[in-house]
Amino acid sequence: MNITIRRLTIEDYDAIIRVWSDAGLPYKPNGRDSRDMIAKEMMLSEVAFLGLFDGNRMLGVCLANYDGRRGWLNRLAIDPDFRGIGLAGRLIEEGEKFLKSRGAVVIAGLIEEMNAPSMACFEKAGYSCLENITYWTKRDSPDA
Repeated sequence: MNITIRRLTIEDYDAIIRVWSDAGLPYKPNGRDSRDMIAKEMMLSEVAFLGLFDGNRMLGVCLANYDGRRGWLNRLAIDPDFRGIGLAGRLIEEGEKFLKSRGAVVIAGLIEEMNAPSMACFEKAGYSCLENITYWTKRDSPDA
């Protein structure tokens, strides 16, 4: 394999959606995951969409976001045909480098409860689950 990791651009949008879809990761194509919304997010200096490639084929994606207090890794997905060989860990490491370069000293992963493969990957990377935290959200629409 010829693995590279790079920051993604909006030209990678279709490949991002393909990886998320193939990996079973839900997404909101009419809201926050629309091409326009992701393009705006990609322009922010504190956000990095990272893609892992074998040659020209995207095999994984992860979103790193620094909010000024803490770094967040989310939307981590690996093509199911390439799981179990350390690719997600490589994306996590690259996301951590980006977040630390922005000043993050605490990095957290946002993982949906049904996503056991992602939980296992973060645990392997040294993360621990804080059972006493519940995520609350307020949204303008179901697609937000």
